Order: sequence, then structure tokens, then C-alpha cells
Amino acid sequence: MKHPNQEKPQKSIEKRTHLQNPHRHVIKDLVWFSLIATFFKLLLIPAYHSTDFEVHRNWLALTHTLPLSQWYTDETSPWTLDYPPFFAYFERFLALFASLVDPTITDLYNGLNYKAPSVIIFQRLSVIASDTTLIYSVYKLTKNMEQKKRFLIWILVVWSPGLLIVDHVHFQYNGFLLGILLISLGALQNGNDLFGGFVFAVLLCFKHLFAVAGPVYFVYLFRHYCRGGIVKGFGKLVTMGTVVVGVFMAAYGPFAYYGQIQEVLRRMFPFGRGLCHAYWAPNFWVFYILADKALASVLSKLGFHIQPPTASFTGGLVGDSSPFAILPTITPSVTFAIVLLAISPCLVKAWRNPDPKMIVRQVAYAYMCGFLFGWHVHEKASLHFLIPLAVVAVESIEDARHYFILSIVSVYSLFPLLYEAQEYPIKVTLLLLHVALMWFGFSESGPVSNNGGLVNRWIVKMYLVGFVVVEAWGQFLHPLVFGDRLPFLPLMMISCYCALGMMYSWIWQLRCIVRSP
Repeated sequence: MKHPNQEKPQKSIEKRTHLQNPHRHVIKDLVWFSLIATFFKLLLIPAYHSTDFEVHRNWLALTHTLPLSQWYTDETSPWTLDYPPFFAYFERFLALFASLVDPTITDLYNGLNYKAPSVIIFQRLSVIASDTTLIYSVYKLTKNMEQKKRFLIWILVVWSPGLLIVDHVHFQYNGFLLGILLISLGALQNGNDLFGGFVFAVLLCFKHLFAVAGPVYFVYLFRHYCRGGIVKGFGKLVTMGTVVVGVFMAAYGPFAYYGQIQEVLRRMFPFGRGLCHAYWAPNFWVFYILADKALASVLSKLGFHIQPPTASFTGGLVGDSSPFAILPTITPSVTFAIVLLAISPCLVKAWRNPDPKMIVRQVAYAYMCGFLFGWHVHEKASLHFLIPLAVVAVESIEDARHYFILSIVSVYSLFPLLYEAQEYPIKVTLLLLHVALMWFGFSESGPVSNNGGLVNRWIVKMYLVGFVVVEAWGQFLHPLVFGDRLPFLPLMMISCYCALGMMYSWIWQLRCIVRSP
């Protein structure tokens, strides 16, 4: 006969194990989520990849072959190194393994446009491996949340169709970089300002385009971290400044030693590029360009002599000529001023009330401002605010409804990146699956259950239906009507239609910032 207390030691061990690692079940669930995502990423290995694939292969070869003093001056390939030093060090680290897998991968002079299975598999796996940073950041952000909200954020981030399209088909390392951003934001939310500032400085030394949120970080940390009186506050300011300067010294110090800082900055900030990217990102400048063309057409018909623009929106040299016929020329300094002006309400709020609960929304808003009003913006930059906003989306019914629309707009705007026929089913399936998961996930997690659903306004329903119309035109009707003529028209329609959704989202986010405490 068993003694009544015979089972207690086992229960005591289980209880002690749980106390030692109270988030063990969270880790287990996240591992399963990540394994499912990894399975689909592996299936995408043979898919199309853009020129960014060769860009990063060349960076592997460049950092492996040349001394550090020549990294930012080499022009062996047209795909020169234009990311900050920490990313160059990251490529150098990957090159150690790439050279063991296949020496041709890191052959700077004979490996140009090398497309052997070895290089494809290695580079694809390097992106998958680097995504562990994103997975870790999601764990840190959600480990204390209730299960339904935690699962929903994992679906929106770990299974993000935007990241699958951009990183694992088109080919980049956005998941890795966004993981660093989320680690920083998670630290700020938990009150660990010094570590959050340190990680953000590290991120800027990986990719400088994340600096758009720099003003928000500065104001928030100055008001939230550097408080406690003049003496104590000044001491904290010095501490934070020392940490940030130390990070930048680690990144740029070796290049300063070799006298290469000017070359590094010239590569990082190629302002000679045009206002817009080759495929217009769906932002404010789409409407500005169309307004200029419409005005020029109307005035020409009225008898006015209109000088046709002599420069391209996508590749004109700044100051050489104007790509606009009527409206004023836009320069990088103009876009910088507009972005800063657009961010200013967020800076005022961060100054008056540096609330850790608002920092994710404020940083995401700053990146949205950079996307809408910045210079030579890539369509992929929408991920900079879409991924952080996934954390905000579970907070309220309005946030869920907003994210539902914004996510569809962002993912659909990435469709032109995958223009080959064999990838068409992939991107459509990813978007439709994402919509279904959001619909089910938001309904089950609480924010929109019993509150009218995700789409409760007729104008929003009509806008969503419009995506079907735009896609049907571009894929089926345009070739029938125009044949090979006007090939840019379907792309322009996608850009313009998505820009409407982006502007709506920006106005909505601005209202949330202004109305916040």
C-alpha cells in the first residue's frame, strides 16, 4: 500500500523545475512555431531570388578576400558594399563558413554571378539561421502575455508573409535586423533603458536606415532614463553617451584608423539616386509625381509650353536637373525636413510623457513617417513598422482592425518583387493564408470578438475588394487590352492603390499618437 506522501517528491521536483524556468512551456510552443516556419522556408530554397542574392554573395567574397581598409573602396563588382560596418563584419563571419562549403563563393575575382547549388543553399540557410534573433526577440516580448495574444503575435511576426517574401524568396536579412530592433524595444518596455539604447546603437551600425527612429529614441531616453535630478540625470546621460559612442567606435574605429570614414559614408548615403526607387514604393511621393504629370498635361492642353523633365524619378542625379515639369524639385534635405516635421508630434508626446507602454507605437510611427516621406524609399521598408505594430495589434479592437488592413496593404505592395510566373502562386497563397490566420486569430484572441468583426465599415470593405480588381487588371486584363505596351501601368496601379492605404494608416497612427496621454 502506497504511503499518502509517496507522490510528493515527484510533484516537488516538477514544481521546483517550473520555478527555475517558469516560461518553459512558452519556449516549447515557440520552438514548434519556429520549426513550422523553418519547414516552409526550406521549401522556398529553390525559388526565385533577386540581384540582392549576388549582392550579398559578393560581400562575402569582398570581406573574405580583401583587407578591411579596402572594403568600402573596392569596385570589382557593381554590387559594392553600402551597409554600415557591423553588417560588413557579419558578412565576414559568414564568409568563414562559406569558404569551407565552397571556395568559389568567396572568390572575389572568379565568383561573379556564381549560382551553384552550394551557394544558393548556404545563403538561404544563413538567412534562416539569422532568424533566430527574431525568434528570441519575440520570446522576450511575449513571454509574460496571455497565451492567445502571445500566439497571435507569433503568427504575425514569425509567420509573417512579408518576411517570407522579402527574405526567403527575394533574399535579404530583414528578419535578423528586425529581431535586433524588437530586442531593443522589449528592453525599453521593461524599463531597461541602457540596454535598449545599446542594442539600438548596435542596430544602427548594422543598417543605418533604422536611424529614422533615432529622434524618438533620443527624446524618450533623455526624458525617461536621464531623470532623477541634475547630477544623477547628467551622470546617466554620460553613461548612455559613453555606451553609444563605444558602439560606434567599435564599428567605425578601424575605418577611421585607415582614413576610410569618408568612403564609408559616401557608400552608405548615395544621395545621387532619385527620389523614388525603381518600383515606386507606395508612399506620399506617388501622389506628388502623379500631380505633377497631371498638371503638366492640363497646362499643355491649355496652350502653355511645358518643358519636359530631363531626369528620372528613380535615378536622376540631385541638382543636375529636375524630374518635375511643374511642381518644385524635391531634394534629400527637403525629405529630411518633412520626415522630421511628421515625427514631431511623436517627439512632443515622448518629451511630455515618456511612457514605456507607448514606445513601440511611437517607434513604428517614426518608421512609417520615414517610409511615406523619405528619400529613395524601398517598398521593403514597410516591414520596419509592420513588424513592431504586430505587438500593438493585440491591445485593442481598433488596433486589430487597423493592423488587418495595413498588413494586407504592406504584403500586397511587395508582390512586384516576385514577378516570375512560378512564384505567383506562392505570394498569393501566403497573403490569403495570412488573411485567414489574422481573421481567425484576432477573433479568438479577444480584441475583435463580439465587436463587429475586423471589417465593420463599408468603405473599408470596398477598399479591400479593390485589391482583387487591381490584381485582376495587372495579371489578366492589362495583357489582353495593351499587350506589351505600357508595362509600367500595372506596377503604378499597385503603388498608387497601396499608397492610399498607407496614407490612411499614417493618419490613423498620427491620431493615436496625438490622443495618447
